[in-house]
Amino acid sequence: MTDRVAGPSALASHVNRVVIGAAIALVAAAAVGVWLVIAYVRGERERDLQAWQLRLGIVADSRSAAVRDWVEQQYAVLNGLAENQSLQLDLAELTGGGADEVEARVPREILQILLNATAFSAGFAPPPGEPVVEANVERVGLGGIGLTDATGNLVIASLGMPPPSAGLRQAIAAAAAGERGLADLSLGTGERPVMGFAVPIFAVQDETARIGTVVGLRPVGDDLFDRLRQPGEALSTAETYLVRATGETVEYLSPLADGTKPLRRSLDRTTPELAAGFVIDKPGGFAVKRNYAGTDVLVTGRALPLVPWYLVRTVAAEEALTEIESRSGTLLTVFILIIVLVAAALVAVWRHATSLREAEAAERYRVTAELFTNVTEFLRAVTDNLPNPVFAVDRDSRYIFANMAAATEAGTHPRDMIGKPLSGVLGPARARPLQRLNHQVIIDQEPASEVHRLDVDGATKVLRSTHLPLPATTLRPAGALVLVDDLTELTAERDRRERTLRQLVQTLVGVVDRRDPFSADHSARVAEVARAIAEEMGLAPVDRATVEIAGSLINLGKILVPRELLTKTADLTEEEREILRQSVQNSAELLERVDFDGPVVESLRQMQERWDGNGPRGIAGDNIVAGARVIAVANAFVGMVSARAYREPMPFNRACSILQDGAGTMFDRRPVSALVNYLDNRGGADKWAHYGERSDPAGDGPVD
Repeated sequence: MTDRVAGPSALASHVNRVVIGAAIALVAAAAVGVWLVIAYVRGERERDLQAWQLRLGIVADSRSAAVRDWVEQQYAVLNGLAENQSLQLDLAELTGGGADEVEARVPREILQILLNATAFSAGFAPPPGEPVVEANVERVGLGGIGLTDATGNLVIASLGMPPPSAGLRQAIAAAAAGERGLADLSLGTGERPVMGFAVPIFAVQDETARIGTVVGLRPVGDDLFDRLRQPGEALSTAETYLVRATGETVEYLSPLADGTKPLRRSLDRTTPELAAGFVIDKPGGFAVKRNYAGTDVLVTGRALPLVPWYLVRTVAAEEALTEIESRSGTLLTVFILIIVLVAAALVAVWRHATSLREAEAAERYRVTAELFTNVTEFLRAVTDNLPNPVFAVDRDSRYIFANMAAATEAGTHPRDMIGKPLSGVLGPARARPLQRLNHQVIIDQEPASEVHRLDVDGATKVLRSTHLPLPATTLRPAGALVLVDDLTELTAERDRRERTLRQLVQTLVGVVDRRDPFSADHSARVAEVARAIAEEMGLAPVDRATVEIAGSLINLGKILVPRELLTKTADLTEEEREILRQSVQNSAELLERVDFDGPVVESLRQMQERWDGNGPRGIAGDNIVAGARVIAVANAFVGMVSARAYREPMPFNRACSILQDGAGTMFDRRPVSALVNYLDNRGGADKWAHYGERSDPAGDGPVD
């Protein structure tokens, strides 16, 4: 039997097969590498956008509060005049019809001095040098404060106060209905922005008898627009401005960065990708849109209370995302160049393989193998520079690849991890959810992602693992590629913001509750009882949070209820009771644009529905959202056992008996039973015993 030595053609054919196999492996490795780079760049961009959303949102919140404070200050000036008893008496004397010209002279002179001084000190006076508007000229002026009688006719005004414009007359009409009136921002004399406000004036002897209106028109300038500037602003393209929607038009109310003056620019609300249109349609949202100049910007915004305005906060996308775009472009360019060079080398090897001698072909084979090894090392170098752990496992959850970040986290070297089981490196508890997802993606051949919370050295870490299927090839078995992102800091920041929001809500509700000294802390108690009922019923965490937040906000609508009704000690009329009941629906309407995690607004809107369907909207049974059913029971319980201005508190057992009598008709049986069980068996009766104590209307504490 003789040995046969393979000729050059046979060896060349063998070399071709090896080269083709190496090329396939290289293409697969390059594809994985490209995907890793793209995934890394995408993840970095998403993290940058999330960080920008937080930064822009914080500024938008602070500037919205500054604008709101400015509007409140204008009303506060007029309220100070409207509540001035001397002014009330003098105005009543002037408009009563009983005084002759001589008797009315002194009150008129006193009022004239008061209005002039207030207009000058509070910014309602016309700017220096402005001409005085003649009384018989109907046009928009620039400033002044005036008083009207009960029919809306101007009785007296500060120097320079023009006759009421159409907008001011509408504001006066609103004040005539007992509400605060607003003449929205417009261009006055000399094309200067002006804005009007109006509040009702009531008689000294009868706080329900309106005797007139105090109306103010003031020029608007830097005192408002400077509040849009963020202190310490370091971004060259950041901008904050005010807009409003007028039909299908967006009006820009404040000065713009391109030099446009207030109220000098308007755009069609349907302009594609318009940033201001996005804010009007979705206040509080975040997106990449285009500003009024057509520049791509990151944008968020807020709907402002008291005025029909929206605050828009933007920063140029180019400035915000320059760093990540540059980094991603560099990575992709370098990697593509490497792939092109390697591909060129392989083509050269293939073209020369058939014409080379056996020794030359063998040498080419060796060179190709070394080249493939170098490319593999390059891919490892790319992934080792990624900050997040990246590793691949086979069907048996054994490592077939790991980057340096994954090895550092495991306390070893990447090469030492190859072939080891996932549970042996990470530990059974941490490996178990990863193995489950790996098995899922290998079978389904579909990517999967999941967030994990781990206890590491007494601290909670939040990690997101993304699992991608790796089909089997001749070079390796089927497996899964795993990328791990650390979300701990982002989650902590989100939790901190949620705590801040909750504290702000509690502060706002506390202010509203204090308008009714006899039911102060009512909303806090409803929130506490609702949370206890939800936990006793075993509701999901989002439902528990929903009832607690909705309970805290239940009295927000009382800001629209006259204070004298809230503190009335006599029996309430049915009309007055209806006003108090309607305050809950007012709460839902005030909050309907706020984006909560759970159905907070719908819970408030439906809490007055009855289980048997005889409520205001006719919703019955399980069609009523769970939060509304829980809050209805909690609110009824707190209302019965708490002291009110018109009655004494009810004992707990009596209140529970009434709730049980209404179960199945007015209330859902489940929250009623949960409340009774909590009172009897969970210490609720002792915990809430202080609910029956009557609060001192002066705010000094319970009354014995």
